[in-house]
Amino acid sequence: MKCPYCGYLESKVVDSRSTEDDISIRRRRECLGCSRRYTTYEKVEDIPILIIKKNMNREYFDRSKMINGLIKACQKRPVSRNQIENIADEVEKKINNEMLTEVKSEYIGEIIMEHLKRVDEVSYVRFASVYRQFKDVSTFLEEIKNLMSNK
Repeated sequence: MKCPYCGYLESKVVDSRSTEDDISIRRRRECLGCSRRYTTYEKVEDIPILIIKKNMNREYFDRSKMINGLIKACQKRPVSRNQIENIADEVEKKINNEMLTEVKSEYIGEIIMEHLKRVDEVSYVRFASVYRQFKDVSTFLEEIKNLMSNK
């Protein structure tokens, strides 16, 4: 960290504490060159995730869109809002843990379906029908047969 007074590159941290909103850390530093003190703030860099849509357009990841899709798939099913939020959390966690900055929408859809299959099979089939764009009844039946054979 460069001293704002003399430009010396080394300093020591004298005091460190969280800000009131707990979003960043306030550090009091002392320059090892001129011994003057100054304050710096440290916060986590939020790198936006871009979603690559099927038509190859890119847009920012929007958690609310994912939750709305899950709510529609789980409508009138015994799936709580908490379970939906947990699925959304797991999807976000997986993307963040893989440190991806661009993700294909298909990949997100597969992660969601993986979790929905464990929570509620009817919701899973509903989500899959929209996500995979089932064209006819035979596609529905094929997906249901796959679901039944994996039990």
